[in-house]
Amino acid sequence: MKEPSEEAFNPVDISEQDVVEAMKRIAGYIDITPGDFKEVYQTAYSLAITRLLDSLTAGNIMSTPVSCVQQEMALVDAAHLLAEKQISGGPVVDRDGRVVGVVSEKDFLKEMGFGETPSFMQIATHCLNSKSCMIGRLRHRTVGDIMTRPPITADSAMTIGAISTLFAKRQINRLPIIDADGRPVGIVTRTDLAHSFHDLLARPKP
Repeated sequence: MKEPSEEAFNPVDISEQDVVEAMKRIAGYIDITPGDFKEVYQTAYSLAITRLLDSLTAGNIMSTPVSCVQQEMALVDAAHLLAEKQISGGPVVDRDGRVVGVVSEKDFLKEMGFGETPSFMQIATHCLNSKSCMIGRLRHRTVGDIMTRPPITADSAMTIGAISTLFAKRQINRLPIIDADGRPVGIVTRTDLAHSFHDLLARPKP
């Protein structure tokens, strides 16, 4: 993930007493009520957050290079690759290198008949009580057979505010970032997004 270089903000919920005390500390006469002051502050605060969320883009926080999976790759090989890279999923590309889907642990589990979000104990219980392993369903299958399509992608100019909204709305964990030809140039994961917010919060005010 690239290091953000924008100004930070500290999200603090101010009280009326905080406002009154702040007004006392400002030299000179201020012809404004505490309620008006708080309303102005909260409005400005909201605008500042929006500005910050729009100041960082996918290009600033995406991870590179991207670990991609070939559409025609056998599932056993894809599983080995994901395990080796210690990632839970990634973009699927065709022979021309264009993103055509996304494959993740959820796709594997769904194909095995567990649904998208089984617990470890559900999987363990099934395997302990079954004479055959459901992983057998994945033999002789390819990534293209189980991948999620069409892929949800974005370009590098998409803001972190828009990415955050997209993650929540579409319930996704990763967003391939593509160029004009549809080829991957990076990927934004929930971890990348969380780190970007953490860095914004942690940076001292100028």
